[in-house]
Amino acid sequence: MTRPTVVVLCGGRSSERRVSMVSAQCVAASLDPRRWRVRLAHIAADGSWALVAPARLLAETAAALHSDPAAEVRLRRGAKAVDPWRLLTALGENDCVFPVLHGPMGEDGTLQGMLELAGVAYVGCGVLGSAAGMDKEVSKKLCAQAGLPQVPWAAARTLAQAKAAARRFGYPVFVKPARMGSSVGVVKARREAELAAALREALRYDDKALVEKGVPAREVEIALLGDPWAPPEDRLSLKASIVGEIAPNAEFYDYRAKYLDPDGARLLVPAPLAAAAAARVREVALAAFRALDLYGLARVDFFVHKSSGKIFLNEANTLPGFTPASMYPRLWRESGLATPKLVETLIALARRRAVGRRRLSAQPGGAEGANQTRPRA
Repeated sequence: MTRPTVVVLCGGRSSERRVSMVSAQCVAASLDPRRWRVRLAHIAADGSWALVAPARLLAETAAALHSDPAAEVRLRRGAKAVDPWRLLTALGENDCVFPVLHGPMGEDGTLQGMLELAGVAYVGCGVLGSAAGMDKEVSKKLCAQAGLPQVPWAAARTLAQAKAAARRFGYPVFVKPARMGSSVGVVKARREAELAAALREALRYDDKALVEKGVPAREVEIALLGDPWAPPEDRLSLKASIVGEIAPNAEFYDYRAKYLDPDGARLLVPAPLAAAAAARVREVALAAFRALDLYGLARVDFFVHKSSGKIFLNEANTLPGFTPASMYPRLWRESGLATPKLVETLIALARRRAVGRRRLSAQPGGAEGANQTRPRA
């Protein structure tokens, strides 16, 4: 019997492409070669695609992939350039794409639109969920409409808008790109004199920033996995992991603490939370998953006020890191689901959704034989 193909996508055109390669390394290592034919497609910063031997990625250290620019060069040396449309449309109905692309052009709905057009099964959220989850202004509006608790926030494209928001909230405030992840471009402004530099840093990565009121809070996270509209008895129905806590050794959990400094933070799993607080985190996370039209996976981040204990939704990450230190796979490991089984469950969810999409009619009036057909190369 022919093994199904899993195309792991990594790299990308965002500033998070190095993190993506470490995540892809973990995913590729988790796929049993006896069950799956693994292909690795690397997307360079210029948008070109190349097929790379998975063994070449696995031979690199995580530290080199994070910080050595030559690692990307080594990965693509002699690799076969590939037309993405031909690669995707050559896949069969049992095959799957596993995108491990963080940031713009990877988890913001753009890639997902291409995968939908190609008619392939793919892991993760769809076009709408990916776009909504990536744009912090949009996601916060949708979650507010669903009645979910959040710290005061405002979108800002100009310094005047940022100053108005900060004066309304009171300092300190956090300024971040509206459509970015991995804490890239996030700056804490303690006073108005620091706000202009903070906004400039955020606007290096996006043309829209978010200004959020800083609160004295603990940072906790929960991982979600499954089909949000399946009945509870379904093995692939939406489930939540235990709650974990990030205890940064820096002032906040920035990019360096996440990926570069081995002593940047302590990960407390499970989080030392009262049962009622952990249940509230789970309740709000599940509600946010559905409010944002997510599917398959997400890591949902929260603030817990240090004095009042009040829970605030921070954000949902629709393609969370899969590095060995990343909270998403770790939370599931601590919940009893090993990473190889987690990866296989995500592929099963992708294939389920693809089967459902193929059953949809592309013709009006309920005509027989009106199922959509996949585009071919």
